Amino acid sequence: MIVADRFHLTYCSNIHAGESWSDVRAALGTALPRVREQLGVTGPFAVGLRLSAEAAATLSGAAAQAEFAAFLRDGRYYLLTINGFPYGAFHGMRVKERVYLPDWRTAARLEYTNRLATLLAALAGDGLGIERSVSTVPGAFRSEVRGEADAAAIADNMLRHAAHLIAIRQSTGTYVSLAVEPEPACFIETIADAEAFFGRYLFEAGRVAAVARETGVPMTVDTVRTHVGLCLDACHMAVEFEDASAAFDRLRGAGIRVGKVQISSALQCDDCEPESIARALRPFADDTYLHQVVERADGQLTRYVDLPDALAAVEAGHGPRDWRIHFHVPIFLRDLGTLRTSQPYLEEVLRLLIANGDCPFLEVETYTWDVLPPEHRTTDVWTAIARELAWVRTQLTA
Repeated sequence: MIVADRFHLTYCSNIHAGESWSDVRAALGTALPRVREQLGVTGPFAVGLRLSAEAAATLSGAAAQAEFAAFLRDGRYYLLTINGFPYGAFHGMRVKERVYLPDWRTAARLEYTNRLATLLAALAGDGLGIERSVSTVPGAFRSEVRGEADAAAIADNMLRHAAHLIAIRQSTGTYVSLAVEPEPACFIETIADAEAFFGRYLFEAGRVAAVARETGVPMTVDTVRTHVGLCLDACHMAVEFEDASAAFDRLRGAGIRVGKVQISSALQCDDCEPESIARALRPFADDTYLHQVVERADGQLTRYVDLPDALAAVEAGHGPRDWRIHFHVPIFLRDLGTLRTSQPYLEEVLRLLIANGDCPFLEVETYTWDVLPPEHRTTDVWTAIARELAWVRTQLTA
């Protein structure tokens, strides 16, 4: 939906289980009308789609694509963005570090992301003339990048995708961008990592020229800047203890665009003793998703790849510390029992977006609904989604 005549706000459909297109389509057909009704939105309503590789292949078929285009048109929905992060299964089984595979070192990730961008352009028949985005993994899981050759392979494939996006814009007039999403424990983890990677690899004139020759698509550093940027996830930024204002300033200074902001909230525990941390967080240590932890103690940051690793470490004691946990919790909650959330940080991010206009494309992403402890799932998922969107709308119009 369009908020305050400048923001496009949606939610990511990865909250709904389903890997096949038929499952995704059924979930959207049920959820979107209910969420729209609860919000009282009668005008155009933005859609944030998550497609597995399997679902994307089916939707590429003429019949499925025509049916979905009619659904969007008849319901006054417009496809704003696609979450191209999870390639395979994302619900109901162990995902953990496999969510990054195949990563950007591989042709499979490039082909999948090309397909998503092609679909996004084909389904953007709403006449709005706005930028659309596909968000993606931050290169690879950090431990998989073993040297210069891996980093270069990631960059070359991202530039090949940029060439695909430029070709789409030339042939259709639709502007699709790639939004790389920094995440804890990944190759591109922080704003500083993003600045270094973009500056050294994606914005390097010789590398850009080589990929332009390879693909036959005219491409310069300036066109790469236009078509490749970041997806900033507020949960991830909070987990990394990023200074939000400094982060936006740094990206502007580096000429790195923000193509999408994911509106999300993390778990946090400030000045907590080890025993209280362990007791409060054990119910959140699920077997499905990776829940990276960043600890701040005595001004130093310590990173753990997953919550069970961090919980094992605190058994040794060492006194109070601040923790930020990568667990996307409902954004309308300021606390969950004895734990706080990073909602105040999210409020700051939204204030900065209002003040500085860095990005108008906002997507609520709370995909962990199914693995939240039961006491925090006290309503149906459609009501929770509507409540999250209503909370953001209030922040943007206050």
